[in-house]
Amino acid sequence: MSFLNPEYLWLFLFLLAIIVKKDYKNFLPSTYGYTITFVFIVLALARPVIEQEPIKTKQNLNDVVVAVDLSYSMQAEDIYPTRLTHSKELLKELVESHKNTRFGVLGFTTNAIILSPLTQDSELLLHLFNSLDESLIVTKGSSVMPALKLARKISKSKKLSVVLFTDGADELNYSEEARYAKENNMIVNIMLTATDAGSTLKLKNGDLLEDENSNIVITSANTAVKTIANVTGGVYSRSFSDIVSALNSQREDVISTQVTIVQNKELFYYFVALAIISFLISVTNLKRFILAFLLLFGVNTQALDYKSFYEANKMYTLGKYEEALDIYKQLKSDDELNKSIIFYNMANTYVRLKEFKKARESYMKSLTLHYSLEADQNMRYIEDAGENKQMNTGQQKSAKKSSHAKQRESSQKKKEGGGSNMNVSAASSSSSDNSGKKVKSNQSSVDMSQGKAKLSSRQYELINKRGVSEKKPW
Repeated sequence: MSFLNPEYLWLFLFLLAIIVKKDYKNFLPSTYGYTITFVFIVLALARPVIEQEPIKTKQNLNDVVVAVDLSYSMQAEDIYPTRLTHSKELLKELVESHKNTRFGVLGFTTNAIILSPLTQDSELLLHLFNSLDESLIVTKGSSVMPALKLARKISKSKKLSVVLFTDGADELNYSEEARYAKENNMIVNIMLTATDAGSTLKLKNGDLLEDENSNIVITSANTAVKTIANVTGGVYSRSFSDIVSALNSQREDVISTQVTIVQNKELFYYFVALAIISFLISVTNLKRFILAFLLLFGVNTQALDYKSFYEANKMYTLGKYEEALDIYKQLKSDDELNKSIIFYNMANTYVRLKEFKKARESYMKSLTLHYSLEADQNMRYIEDAGENKQMNTGQQKSAKKSSHAKQRESSQKKKEGGGSNMNVSAASSSSSDNSGKKVKSNQSSVDMSQGKAKLSSRQYELINKRGVSEKKPW
């Protein structure tokens, strides 16, 4: 038996008050009952489990790349509350409705960048939008071609489905983009996020955007982009349900992946039951609080498994990178900082194994969840590295050093009233319903109302790269 949340065992220190008093003869029977109830409650919170053998299974996935127009015109309010906010809400629905799909997310203006590499981690995909600060995106024009080219690069799928969330961008003729997509076996679906009537655009000072002749700019839907969808066999629509139906019909399971499911037999509910029984024996007139206790202590929480995490770091230090990577992949947490640390250490391990593409993807995931200077620097260092490039080991931070550095961040955040200490935990599930939790896809949720995480300055620099006249963007 092991505990997934051993930090709760520190609550036993409150029993020292009883031990120090030592006058046990004068204790009322209810006092012993309360003490025993407290012990059972603490044990339940520590989440005792009996570890089971992991189960490996195969899963077929398909690739979908979503490209979101981030240009200034997407902040127009003709679609409530804004075009960009509306696109974010639709993407959330899209990700949650397609569980067996690897999504990659791009952002584009006159240039395109990868916001998230292809992944099945829906939490990461949804969280990344919260790391975008629209006020830092100032480019007022947009171009579809860079997004199409980048979409084709990040997926090896023979027939790739692409979804563009855009108001139509700037071109009056999209025959070249349509030809490129057709030649590269891309099915482009376009979710038009603008009205024909259009809308004005407000500047930061509250004034309306004007063109070079001091006329107020009105940005409206550019229907010329429909050509791309028609030529490639995709769907062009303002209805989100049409896009979902199109993706379902275009689905091809071209990616086969092995998923490890870790199942642990949960024991916490036995201790909850014992706590309730001992409490009722002590105070029989409080039966009406049974349901409240069940709801309070039956909550399923998740933290990090210290033992496995430090074992992975030990393997890394000894140069056993493949063993370390296997352990990192099985670690899970519902805390964003902890997940960021795991992805960072995985990235460092991939670098040691000279798998630089996977390393870059893991660094990106780590930065998306929580920005750190080490991850940013390491990702830049291997930006152009090929799979056989020899790396300067002094440039890449070790997994152990990374963990200690981020633990200090975590501790500091807690002192400031936010975040949590670094606690690592393997995924688990109750054996009663025989349902497991996938190591490769975190089932925990993200509070999208929390403060925005940071993207690197380089990412904003890339997305703001201008290629059109700021006075004639449309």
